[in-house]
Amino acid sequence: MKIAYFDCFSGISGDMILGAFIDLGLDLDKLTALLSKMHLGGYKLSVSKEKRGSITGTRLHIQVEEDKQPHRSMAQIREIIGESKLPGQVKETSLAILERLARVEGNLHQQSPEHVHFHEIGAVDSIVDMVGACIGLHLLNIKKVVASPLPLGRGFVQCQHGMLPLPAPATLALLENTAVYDSGQQREMVTPTGAAILTTICSEYGGFPTMNIAKVGYGVGRHPEDHPPNLLRIVLGQTTEEVVKEKFLMVETSIDDMNPELYGHLMEQLLNAGALDVNVLPAQMKKNRPGQLLRVLVPEGLRETVLQILFSETTTLGVRIQEVERYSLPRQTIRVQTPFGNLPVKVATNPQGNYVFAPEYDACQRAARKHQVPLRQVYEEAIFRAKEGLSKEKKTKPRRSRKKSQIRSTK
Repeated sequence: MKIAYFDCFSGISGDMILGAFIDLGLDLDKLTALLSKMHLGGYKLSVSKEKRGSITGTRLHIQVEEDKQPHRSMAQIREIIGESKLPGQVKETSLAILERLARVEGNLHQQSPEHVHFHEIGAVDSIVDMVGACIGLHLLNIKKVVASPLPLGRGFVQCQHGMLPLPAPATLALLENTAVYDSGQQREMVTPTGAAILTTICSEYGGFPTMNIAKVGYGVGRHPEDHPPNLLRIVLGQTTEEVVKEKFLMVETSIDDMNPELYGHLMEQLLNAGALDVNVLPAQMKKNRPGQLLRVLVPEGLRETVLQILFSETTTLGVRIQEVERYSLPRQTIRVQTPFGNLPVKVATNPQGNYVFAPEYDACQRAARKHQVPLRQVYEEAIFRAKEGLSKEKKTKPRRSRKKSQIRSTK
C-alpha cells in the first residue's frame, strides 16, 4: 500500500502540499486538466524551482484575477465541487475538507455551516489548494497519510476579519486532537487551508512510519526563512501494513411509523449520495412497537447531505452520529477480459498474503443480462481470469539472484 509521510518541520499550507506533490511527480498538465472540470475560472497555475537554505523544492504559483473572484458561501463551493466531473474519490475528500472548514467557521461566527460566507477560504486559490491536494492523492495513488506534529507560530496576521492572533482561531479549532508544539517563529506556520486539508486526510501523527521509501518531494512556502527552511517534505513509500484503518461517521435512527415501501427508495438515495453502507435492522421500540434501526456509514464530508436525505425522506425526528473506525484489507481494482466483456474485480490481500476477489456486482449483472447467462457464471469467470492474470504477473516478474546482487554491490 502506498503511504505518504508529511514531515511538517516548517509548518504546512495548501500551496506547499501541492508543490510537494508536483515535486514527487504529480503532472501539472493532468492537475490543471482535472481542476478545469470545476466551473471555476480566473486563475492560472505555474511552478518554479526555488531554494530554501541548501534544499531545492517546487513552488506552486496561483495567479488570480482578483476582480473576477467573489466571496463564496459554503453552499456555493459545495455546488461547484458537487456538479463537477471530478473523480468520485476526489469529490468525496474535497467535500470532507469543505465540511470541516464550514463547521469551524460556523462555530466561530455563530452561524449555520450552510450560511457561512468564506473570505480567504472562499477565494479561488484556497479552493484550488483543497481540491488540488485531493487530486494529488488520487493521481499519486496515496492510500494513507501520516504526519509529524505541527509547529505553531506566534504574532498576528491581517485578514478580512481584522487583526487576528497566531495561530488563527480557525486553525486552532481545526487542530483539535492534533499533536502540535511551539516553533518559536514570529509568523504563520500553519494556515487554515493547510490545517483543514491535513486533518481531513491524515490518519495518525508521530514519527516516520515503517515503510520502504520510494521518493521524497519538497514543497516551497512563501516565506524566505532558512531557519528552519520554509519547506514541506513529503516522503512517499510502500508499507506492508496488513489492514487499512479509516475513520467514518455512523449515522443511525430508529423508526416505527414509516411505510416499508419507502425504504428501497431511501437506500437508493443514500447510496447514490455516497454512503458506504446502509442497513435496515428489525428493532423492538418503546411501547412494544416493532420498528427499524436505520444505520448509514458515511465519510465525514457527507454529514450534511445524509442529514438532509434522512429528514426529508423518512419520518424520523432525530438522528444519532458517532465517529467510528473501519479496518479493511488493502485492495486494488483490476480489469479482466472475459467471454462476457471487460469486467472490474476488486482484489484484496489478507494477512496471510492470500488474494481475496470480489467482482463488481453492477458490471457483472449487466454482462449477465446482455449475454443471458446466470450471474454466478459471470462471477466465476471474472474470478478465474483475475487469478490467472495475477499468477502470470508473478511469474513474469524478473528475479535477481543473490549471487548477482552480491557481485553488483561489490563493484
